Amino acid sequence: MRTLIRAGTVLLMLITVGVLGAPTSQAGGRPTITREAFGSVGGQSVERYTLTNGRLRVRILTYGGILQTIETPDRKGRLANVTLGFADLAGYLDSNNAPYFGAVIGRYGNRIANGRFTLDGTTYQLATNNAPNHLHGGNVGFDKRVWAATPVVTADSVALRLAYTSPNGEEGYPGTLRTTVTYTVTGRQEIRMDYHATTDRATIVNLTNHAYWNLGGEGTGTIDDHRLQINARRYTPVDATLIPTGAIDAVAGTPMDFTRATPIGARNRSDFQQIVYGRGYDHNWVLDSRVAARATDPDSGRTLTVRTTEPGLQFYGGNFLDGTLYGTSGRAYRQGDGFALETQHFPDSPNHPNFPSTVLRPGETYQSTTYYQFGVSR
Repeated sequence: MRTLIRAGTVLLMLITVGVLGAPTSQAGGRPTITREAFGSVGGQSVERYTLTNGRLRVRILTYGGILQTIETPDRKGRLANVTLGFADLAGYLDSNNAPYFGAVIGRYGNRIANGRFTLDGTTYQLATNNAPNHLHGGNVGFDKRVWAATPVVTADSVALRLAYTSPNGEEGYPGTLRTTVTYTVTGRQEIRMDYHATTDRATIVNLTNHAYWNLGGEGTGTIDDHRLQINARRYTPVDATLIPTGAIDAVAGTPMDFTRATPIGARNRSDFQQIVYGRGYDHNWVLDSRVAARATDPDSGRTLTVRTTEPGLQFYGGNFLDGTLYGTSGRAYRQGDGFALETQHFPDSPNHPNFPSTVLRPGETYQSTTYYQFGVSR
């Protein structure tokens, strides 16, 4: 069954005033959202929503809050899907597949050393699902949960509000965490992601999205020629298990320097120790600006600009894609066929007092906003 919801049949009014500004009106066409069945998991129905606004079309799954496809035009106006993912639900459910394509990551995005942290004198042990460390919320993180969905349509934007309540003790985390993630497709050819969470007990929270990008089009091959700029003069170096050492180092004079637009593949096979540890780029940059990064594919002309309220950006170069996964195009994903720009607090922050805090307490509200804006260069 397919349901169409149009502007003018507003189900819920969404106020989108935020620290980074509100959407402007779209360029042609009314924003719409459609809903269709997409299978089931554990007796829960999974749905797929398609959001369209102007020149941007986005498909979102209620399983994991996954951005399944994002279609945007190149410099000649040709549409292509620019994010990696699977054609059906089975691809996401396969326990051997762990790339987190397009998913909401929580409760804690990135790694926690040895799966352990201490809060208010109590030590908590989490799963070590990325031995010896904890990664992306554990064995069954937010990426593997079915979220409740509410469509939101206004005159110039269309959104999907997703909600999930994580009970006290889930994956070892303290406190009942009530989370909403709202994806808004605006007329500025962008996806706005608003994250909110509250808790009834002190806990840690670090939410993000793990979309992989290929601006040439999903399944078209390497992103080595994509030019990337990250507005950060510092980064957090890691040890051999990709846990931050606690240092905050300058990028100047190293392959970590993306303060000027640089091809992703220019230095990702260097013998610089950090590159060796990550098998390429898999590091957190300390942002200097809310305009966090900009990527450009010189062939198609597509651009991606990331703006965020978060202090960090994890740039991951798709180093562990190995050709065994086949995406929505039916083509294999090989090393370097996509890259992630995950806006977040720093990895292992609970164990580094000098990093921005990720503690959330009762009476407080976790709030975070990120924009992914698409365009073309001439």
